[in-house]
Amino acid sequence: MSIVINEENNQQVSKWCIVSMASIPLVMTLGNSMLIPVLPIFEDKVGITSFQSSMVITSYSIAAIFLIPVAGYLSDRYGRKIVILPSLILAMIGGIIAGMASWRMADPFSWIIVGRILQGIGAAGAAPIILPLVGDLYKDDDEKTSSCLGIVETSNTFGKVLSPILGALFASFLWFLPFFSISFFSLISIVLVFFFIKVPKQKEEPPRFRTFYEKTKTIFKNDGKWLYTVFFIGIHLMLVLFGVLFFLSDIFEKQHSLYDVKKGFVLAIPLFCLCVASYITGRTIKGNLKIMKSVIMLSLIISSVSVIFVGYTSNNLILLLIITSLLGTAIGAILPTLDAMITEGIEKEERGTITSFYSSCRFIGVALGPPVISMTMNHFLNLTYMVMGIIGVFLLLLVWKCIKTDNKEQSVQ
Repeated sequence: MSIVINEENNQQVSKWCIVSMASIPLVMTLGNSMLIPVLPIFEDKVGITSFQSSMVITSYSIAAIFLIPVAGYLSDRYGRKIVILPSLILAMIGGIIAGMASWRMADPFSWIIVGRILQGIGAAGAAPIILPLVGDLYKDDDEKTSSCLGIVETSNTFGKVLSPILGALFASFLWFLPFFSISFFSLISIVLVFFFIKVPKQKEEPPRFRTFYEKTKTIFKNDGKWLYTVFFIGIHLMLVLFGVLFFLSDIFEKQHSLYDVKKGFVLAIPLFCLCVASYITGRTIKGNLKIMKSVIMLSLIISSVSVIFVGYTSNNLILLLIITSLLGTAIGAILPTLDAMITEGIEKEERGTITSFYSSCRFIGVALGPPVISMTMNHFLNLTYMVMGIIGVFLLLLVWKCIKTDNKEQSVQ
């Protein structure tokens, strides 16, 4: 087993440590995305509307949005692992509550939402903390940081590929089994984190809240242009991704007669493209800011054009899969690039907090995507996708203007 040595902290980073870190975004992704292909089943079994079923996704994300910055601050002050482990336990408990309610109650919707909120709280303190943890382990080594972040983001996107398949497979046995499976996967991640992640010891006393607040305010004052640009891109990408996935889950059944595991495999095709693009990009960028900016701009062009045609090609399954695969490829290329840009552009002491704000922004997009599409799907679908494309062009202009790559210092101004 090869081991990477972080000389400054005399810290051994084993393959099992990397696997343990990668398991967290994988589990959290499964915890949300696995339910998307079975939402139509929930509507039938629980007797809820399309908008209510979208709340199964949105309630998870809303809980995470508000608590991720808190978790980021706590991880900066008290340690990454101390925050991650209780969060994973909460995610496990939330899955049990949602699963038991679905199994034993005649009207389980309210308790499903309670369980999903608990899972969202758990997600807030787990997956977002991995980004600063990677930066801690590979301090001052941008190439290894980018490579490891690529693995972590690929694990996230690989979870998205597995999610529709596993979700549909579990639901084909028992419609509420996906809830229990989330708890099982969380337990595996808890064991891995407990035994294999060795967090570098803090050499200095963490700052008090007032000092932390002033430093955070200074960061946003000095680096706000590029940080806000990255945040807005994160919101946009997740809104587009989860909105399109919600639409595909519905349209595959209603227009193309795809059900159960077959539907899961077809839904996984654009997500597989996203996963491959994420892995290749993470291995390629290697901390090079000029490459990062080029990847973001090119991918925004592709995503902005392709999303416009999602609705227009919905009647033709092959064309729809080509368009959504292009969209998935573009999103997959951007995600690890944004991760690396933030992790490498922020000092260690504030890294957890800033990356947590970024993760909150991504969850805003996750929360908005399904309900936006559910409300516009019947009458304004093509207009909605066109607006998404226009927003992508606007973000492209922001990247061109606000992210500088003359040198490393200027890149975060």
